[in-house]
Amino acid sequence: MSAKELQQFLVDVQGEAGASVEEVEKTVRAVLQERHHNTKTVMHTLTLEDFQHYLFSVDLNPPIRDEVHHDMKAPLSHYFIFTGHNSYLTGNQLLSDCSDVPIIKAVKNGVRVVELDLWPNLDESNVQVLHGWTLTTPVELTKCLQSIKDNAFTKNQYPVIITLEDHLTPPLQKKVAQVITDTFQEMLFRPDECEGLKEFPSPEYLKKRIIISTKPPQQFKADNEDKSNNNSNKGKRWRLGAPPLPFTLPKFFKCGSGASKKGPRKSHSSDQEDEDKIDDDDDHSSECSQDNEDNDTSDPGSIQSKALEYGHLISLHAEKPKGELKDALKVELDKVKRISLSEGKLKRAALSHAIEVVRFTQNNVLRIFPKGTRVNSSNYNPLTGWMHGAQMVAFNMQGNGKYLWWMQGLFRSNGGCGYVKKPKILMQDDQVFEPKARIVGKKTVLKVKVYMGDGWRSDFKRTHFDCYSPPDFYARVGIVGVPADKTKMDETEAKNNNWTPVWDKEFTFELTVPELALLRVEVHDHDEIDKDDFAGQTCLLVSELKSGIRAVPLYNKKGDKYNSVKLLMRFDFV
Repeated sequence: MSAKELQQFLVDVQGEAGASVEEVEKTVRAVLQERHHNTKTVMHTLTLEDFQHYLFSVDLNPPIRDEVHHDMKAPLSHYFIFTGHNSYLTGNQLLSDCSDVPIIKAVKNGVRVVELDLWPNLDESNVQVLHGWTLTTPVELTKCLQSIKDNAFTKNQYPVIITLEDHLTPPLQKKVAQVITDTFQEMLFRPDECEGLKEFPSPEYLKKRIIISTKPPQQFKADNEDKSNNNSNKGKRWRLGAPPLPFTLPKFFKCGSGASKKGPRKSHSSDQEDEDKIDDDDDHSSECSQDNEDNDTSDPGSIQSKALEYGHLISLHAEKPKGELKDALKVELDKVKRISLSEGKLKRAALSHAIEVVRFTQNNVLRIFPKGTRVNSSNYNPLTGWMHGAQMVAFNMQGNGKYLWWMQGLFRSNGGCGYVKKPKILMQDDQVFEPKARIVGKKTVLKVKVYMGDGWRSDFKRTHFDCYSPPDFYARVGIVGVPADKTKMDETEAKNNNWTPVWDKEFTFELTVPELALLRVEVHDHDEIDKDDFAGQTCLLVSELKSGIRAVPLYNKKGDKYNSVKLLMRFDFV
């Protein structure tokens, strides 16, 4: 096969009408280099084996584009952002170690929002990162911050947002402000650079920048309100040092490294509440808690000074929604903000205020976090958040399971940079999208053909699946998306005793909102006696799929890509 013939294949079968002769010749050279190493002694044409190598190459023939190709100059609120929850935990939410290792892995894998819980140590002389009211062992804040600095932009230059769950006194807030400033220096994005945040800056503008997001201290907000009121000669001055609670928390409630060991567990609220109210108890995992911020007995002026230093670092202001949900979702013309809702509250909001949620997320940022009962670091269905425009659907990255696979699948899009442009359907102001509404109109038909699979013999021991015979592989294919598009997983037949199964089966899906649809693919080994063995999975955003015959790499249960395991599949849009 000559370069010209390969070009014709790319145009006719792969749908790559823009493939130039120069690009095709470059591909031919790459195949020959991988196959024969010394291209000087090889004719610049492909044999049948060379062409097969090309088809099965995930680098030369991937199912989605591997570079950033979305418009990155829109405000941050226009993107889904790869978001971690309790990013420092190595395992479950109660007993595991806190470490910078999962943070390093997360940012290298494209996670762009890292959450740190800040607590004072036992004598309140320093700041530690740990999960409050649990037996998790702490890690130093400085270590976490330095690891973020050293690893955040090694593979990806788009901004990293650090959300802080702050349980600190004003002196320790000042200390955190100094540590953050010293660590990140010019990388730190400060609020005065974004002209009042009437609109969020773009990921392109914020390249290689660190953004701090949390609820500003009361004194900082009071000072800003005072300035505003003084300018307008109206309004009421905030009283400096006024505690947000009418009492001081007992000493053992301050969850430092030693106190947390014997202190009470953090309570979890029941779902038995008014569906149109936002309770405070269930927001324990959001970063908005400021219970300890006013426990300092220093001079009010000193407290204000410390609060100002800390507050000026916060460029993405978080607000803790209280009272009526519809009030929290009000859109302000001259101000943008971020609010957090638990997964349970989002479900309730989706039932009663779906349109308001979608409209809110067109300009503001909505963060969703797991309910507190997920102590095993499991996750929830992220589609509910995405369908309503939530930018930050926070996940426990140390977990596994199908919901994490969906999350990883979405953020393989756009070159894996951690920012995926929200579809236009979520940004329409004149006709706001209703996720559960029946959409009337022409449907997009996606045809998926699973030809064959290969690579298990290289990545697994011969006895991994069956002790005495080769595996009996079968593939499962399905769609997740808006309710109208969700399908059950359909299956191929199992191919007995074959390390390189050939299924050659086609699946057809009719999609009403392909922009929010994910293609799920799994492979299992059939077992007559025990549970079928897992043999790989992947999840891909339908709107990102490249037409034609493609090499689709598979991943393990944690989302790590196998070295060799892949499927040969075909995608066609009708």
